[in-house]
Amino acid sequence: MTGATGAFVRYPGSAVDEAVGAEGGLRPGYDALASAVDELGGVGLAAAVAEMGRERRARGVVFGSFVDGGLVERAFPVCPLPRLVPAADWAHLARGVQQRTRALNAFLADVHRPAGRRRSEGGAVPDAVRAGVLPDWLVTRSPGHRPGAASLAGPGQPRATVAGLDLLRGPDGWVVLEDNLRVPSGLGFAIVNRDSTRAALPGLFADRTDLPEPHDAVAVLRAALADAAPPACSGPPQLALLTDGRVNTAWFEHRLLAEAMGIPVATPDRLWARADGGVEVEVDGERVPVDVLYRRFDEDDLAAHLNPVGTPLDVLLGEAVRAGRLALANVPGNGVADDKATYCYVPGMIRFYLGEEPVLDTVPTWVLADPADLAAVRGRLAELVVKPVDGYGGQGVVFGPAASAAELEELAAAVDAAPHRFVAQEPVDFSTVPTLVDGVVVPRHADLRVFAVAGSSTHVLPAPLTRVALEEGSLLVNSSRGGGSKDTWLVP
Repeated sequence: MTGATGAFVRYPGSAVDEAVGAEGGLRPGYDALASAVDELGGVGLAAAVAEMGRERRARGVVFGSFVDGGLVERAFPVCPLPRLVPAADWAHLARGVQQRTRALNAFLADVHRPAGRRRSEGGAVPDAVRAGVLPDWLVTRSPGHRPGAASLAGPGQPRATVAGLDLLRGPDGWVVLEDNLRVPSGLGFAIVNRDSTRAALPGLFADRTDLPEPHDAVAVLRAALADAAPPACSGPPQLALLTDGRVNTAWFEHRLLAEAMGIPVATPDRLWARADGGVEVEVDGERVPVDVLYRRFDEDDLAAHLNPVGTPLDVLLGEAVRAGRLALANVPGNGVADDKATYCYVPGMIRFYLGEEPVLDTVPTWVLADPADLAAVRGRLAELVVKPVDGYGGQGVVFGPAASAAELEELAAAVDAAPHRFVAQEPVDFSTVPTLVDGVVVPRHADLRVFAVAGSSTHVLPAPLTRVALEEGSLLVNSSRGGGSKDTWLVP
């Protein structure tokens, strides 16, 4: 470590801060960033923030959230100070995310029998259940279990083409916090954060030709989507991005990724049935056959949307998939693998399906549908983090140590009434990173979303997204809960 100076001289370092240790010394790699910040000074940093704001307003970089039933779009905040992830850390994370994605896809294939491998014995029970790796109720009672989704994947198609895993850097290293296998968002924001940071602070990049480029992730994503092409596709597959349009909270990202991949945006009102059983999308007044739809809105909403002749979207797409003319990525039905209860059993899945030991650790978790786990946490809710098993975006999460007596009483009543709806986890004292707030560099908690794609093989994308809590002491990094973001540097 080297001594902190300039903007970091009064920075309150700690054992879990990624830039400044508890003794006040800069950790390796951050000395160059500290020097750049000192050279800019307060005026330069203010100018960088203003430039980032102009650049992002011009591009329409927003993220939506629903308030009182209406969609409200807000600027997606980005801090000009990048987060540094050392190469050794990234290699470890990439191995673990790739491994976990392969195991979860194997589990999805096992649950959805027609899309998976042939079971050694008859019956509809997944092999992992028969082997005692996980209980039957974990599948059958999962809020994300969709038995009808079994027919919505082609032979051998990974059901989670795109996965987004959220990780925390704790006192003992990196841990997985949760898996996102339905419609994970954030890749586009990881890409645009690099653009914004480079535009505002070009001097930071002057000598950094060694940094992986997030834009390179686009070609890998496109290749994985093409690998999902259905059996009837005989030539280069035509891709399109399926979205419900402006009502989607990630509408900006949908447009950005579609443009980057050179594929059309397909909204329900532009999808038509083809005579051969497939679908086509209307582009500039012409109809273009589609082989693979990159699905970017919730499967539960498919039935609510109609195409121009009044066919519900779930019917239109389901028929095309079963005819062998269309592939959906991600395939509906993945919620059974990424709810908070399933999370506890992923290490066992890795051992069962892959014959490997887990690379990444997980957070100690109790599934309250299990009477023994429920008994273990009774009286401890004030010490734990309690989450709904089917929650996302931080919704419904209660941080026991920060909750009021009234909130804890309400939580205890909800758990008693329906324990199967919740899991409880030990709080993680996860890392902080230097963040510019109101012109001052301060520590703020951050997580890391790492994306993997599964096609003919599974790859981790060089475009992780750092999400950061902007309020002092806050653990909520989600965009929908007031969090911001950073460019993430994978440094040698």
